[in-house]
Amino acid sequence: MSRIEMMGALLAALEPVALEIADDSAKHAGHAGARDGGGHYRLHIVSAQFAGKNTVARHRMIYSALGEMMRHDIHALNITAKTPDEN
Repeated sequence: MSRIEMMGALLAALEPVALEIADDSAKHAGHAGARDGGGHYRLHIVSAQFAGKNTVARHRMIYSALGEMMRHDIHALNITAKTPDEN
């Protein structure tokens, strides 16, 4: 299973109605995080679970769902997290 597939499987816990994950690692070749094996990703996620939550709380929910991947597989994550009403 690829990292993007693993991320998608873990983020399913947030019941997204839309989920896009892009691997931007190639743009950061030679960067310290890339040398250590961590990837650079761009995430767009839409979930009703974000309703009433500010940006920091939404990001924490995402980090929690991704768990160990945030410690080892993901060096950088650019997040756009919205509710269905905001999308």
